[in-house]
Amino acid sequence: MRKKIIAGNWKLNKTVSEALAFAEALAPLVAGKDGVDIVICPPYTALYSVSQAFQGTGVATAAQGLFWKPSGAYTSYVSAPLILDAGAKYVLIGHSETRGRFGVAEEGLTPDLLKAFGETDSGVNVKTHAALQAGLIPIVCIGETLAERKDGSTDAIVRDQVTKALDGVSSDLVRSQLIFAYEPVWAIGTGEVCAADEAGRVCGVVRKTIESLYGADVANAVRIQYGGSMKPDNAAELLAQEHIDGGLIGGASLKPADFAAIVAAAAV
Repeated sequence: MRKKIIAGNWKLNKTVSEALAFAEALAPLVAGKDGVDIVICPPYTALYSVSQAFQGTGVATAAQGLFWKPSGAYTSYVSAPLILDAGAKYVLIGHSETRGRFGVAEEGLTPDLLKAFGETDSGVNVKTHAALQAGLIPIVCIGETLAERKDGSTDAIVRDQVTKALDGVSSDLVRSQLIFAYEPVWAIGTGEVCAADEAGRVCGVVRKTIESLYGADVANAVRIQYGGSMKPDNAAELLAQEHIDGGLIGGASLKPADFAAIVAAAAV
């Protein structure tokens, strides 16, 4: 049986002091939940402090992204060795907010401004290789926009993103060191949630795609999270789906009690 994994992505939230207060509050709430992998993804500025605060608690940390080069003249970027040195075990790769696939109207972003985000499928693949080579566990994010869902492209988009992310990755690493997070872009930060059975179906498409590339044994070993407005009141239904092995939590990860409630739902 695949072990559930609940990861809280704080995005651009929490100062170091706020992050440490959260860690102090969360640790006793999730103590003893050994049947669930628990991960917090703080901003880079708090990654080291939070990693230190969670030592010995069973809660791991993740960076929210990485640059594929280990070092060099790459101003503003953060590499896998730096992330590891800060204490993280995981790293998010290809989140829709780094792919530039979110909030165009709401954020007032023009196509030119979106290029500043613009993480491509090939970039996701390069970063996945960099993370694996360094010993980080990548959580590779995939998912369709509302327009793509409306025109019936969901399955094709998901299959394409999975296939391109895994290009050149060995079956052993896929089996043991890689996690996917299906996050329908239209459900991220909107309060909208994909119906549980549909979320489970699309996660099944992810698994079938992995099976087509590596075989059933590898596909059945890979953990697939759902990301997109998972909350305490819908977590149990989503996590009960056959192909959903956890959650990548946004807004509900900012309050210790809410996040702990989702962890508890996964521990059942």
